[in-house]
Amino acid sequence: MGESRAYERLIRKLTTEVLWIYVARILLESQSLKAYEIKKKITEKFGIKPRTMTTYTVIYRMSREGLIKPVKVNGDTVYELTEAGKREFNEAVKFLERMVEYLKRSPERI
Repeated sequence: MGESRAYERLIRKLTTEVLWIYVARILLESQSLKAYEIKKKITEKFGIKPRTMTTYTVIYRMSREGLIKPVKVNGDTVYELTEAGKREFNEAVKFLERMVEYLKRSPERI
């Protein structure tokens, strides 16, 4: 069960392809982390094993969009979630909740 290409695609689309939401969630808990620490915590907490380059690309894009900000601490770069990042995370969670509720109510659901 759950081994079809459609199911695998769903898992990929809801994990790797929206990795930013997991980055935001981790930073909500941890406040500031290095990029590799973010990747490690995503694997620990969610069981998602994103590629290192994918994680760094997502972090770069989030920073460019103002969702997170890089901060220098003792010569290291750590990332913090911005207020805009918190708002986007909350909106994304609300959207996902609405979609799940809709799918649950759907008469086609077995």
